[in-house]
Amino acid sequence: MERDAQFVEEVVKMLVDNPDDVKVDRKVDEMGVLISLDVNQEDMGMVIGREGSTAKALRTLLRVVGARNNARVNLKINEPEGSERPARKEESGAEEGEKEQKTLDEVVGDIEI
Repeated sequence: MERDAQFVEEVVKMLVDNPDDVKVDRKVDEMGVLISLDVNQEDMGMVIGREGSTAKALRTLLRVVGARNNARVNLKINEPEGSERPARKEESGAEEGEKEQKTLDEVVGDIEI
């Protein structure tokens, strides 16, 4: 396993409650390096973080690792099988002062790379 994938695996294993379920896959193509991450369903919140902050930090660190090796490194966090996301709320349906819940796809989509 390459150092970038090994880095992701070690960091994520320190964050989660089920480190044995962490799986990292690394693929290289013309776009650069893609690191796919699979974790236990119960650990998704820890990996994504509030408003995607942990995932964003991981991606930032991977960019630095990639820059040192003249490579573009991207992180994909796979949604676990059987995970149940809350139903999407309509934007107008949120009460004033109530924070709208985002789905995993929305949070990850909001993260700038």
